Amino acid sequence: MLTERQLLILQVIIDDFIDSAQPVGSRAISKKEKVSFSSATIRNEMADLEEMGFLEKTHSSSGRVPSEKGYRFYVDHLMSPFHLPRSDISFVQEAFTNQLVEFERVVQQSARVLSDLTNYTSIILGPEVYETRLKQLQIIPLSNYSAVAILVTNTGHVEHRSFTIPVEIQSSDLEKMVNILNKKLYGVPIIHLHRKLNSEISELLRQHTDEFDKAYKYLQAALFEEQPVKLYVGGKTNILMQPEFKDIEKVRSLYSMIEEEAEIAHLLRHESDEIKVTIGQENEVKAMKDCSLITASYSLGDEQMGTIALLGPTRMEYSKVISLLNLLSNRMSQTFHSWYQNGGNGE
Repeated sequence: MLTERQLLILQVIIDDFIDSAQPVGSRAISKKEKVSFSSATIRNEMADLEEMGFLEKTHSSSGRVPSEKGYRFYVDHLMSPFHLPRSDISFVQEAFTNQLVEFERVVQQSARVLSDLTNYTSIILGPEVYETRLKQLQIIPLSNYSAVAILVTNTGHVEHRSFTIPVEIQSSDLEKMVNILNKKLYGVPIIHLHRKLNSEISELLRQHTDEFDKAYKYLQAALFEEQPVKLYVGGKTNILMQPEFKDIEKVRSLYSMIEEEAEIAHLLRHESDEIKVTIGQENEVKAMKDCSLITASYSLGDEQMGTIALLGPTRMEYSKVISLLNLLSNRMSQTFHSWYQNGGNGE
């Protein structure tokens, strides 16, 4: 358990390091207006914080820098709310004053706004994969062992997917399954079908279909193929401006990772309304071990449409980024809502 003094010193060090990118020493801390401790006391507390894993010592300086544990504690417990300046709010609002009548333009504009205001790299999972929704499903038996699933989407697209059916499954069971799936999955984005089946529908199907468990994996394979993704990246070269990324190999590795759209899309899957902060080694991808990724979702009503994210060094302005993501995700959601209210004719 940290003392009040340790909490204050840790917060001051992290705030200062985020701002300066330079190791923070006891003398610099003692000059802060809200710090009333001697340099000797501060040094002792810094040593204790280092021993507890919240701070690290660099080879080139007697000062300390935050560890990943320190950043995580800061984000979860110490970070002060950031009040966006009027200029930033106006910049966001002005970006949406023109009539944005296409999903793609809304997302492109949002990516640019985020990268311009933060000097980090913005990555947005586009709404294309969320626009395609299931309209109708048919399953037609071809033999005792095979069937074809026909999926019709709201865009008029028709897909045929062949799959194997266990011999125990009767045509009457298939009919029951199709009726339930059509009732429960109508209008659901194709990309969310798998989650919907697992979380809400599987038990219902099991209750009404004697051999459902035997058919389940085949049904999944037939209906829920991976959908193509579309990513929008803003400020890709912004990472070069960060002192942590002077190593060209580190940058090349990060750029290669950003080009892997399927991998990035997996990282950006965001099934919560809450802002998510992933720091350093918490990231699944090795190329991001020196980065933080902050994600938020944007939606249409209660239906999540996509994810917006900012990628930067672990020395990120977390509070500012979170405030910006909240503002922008709300603005994007409002724009999409207005777009649909007007039948797709813009705001």
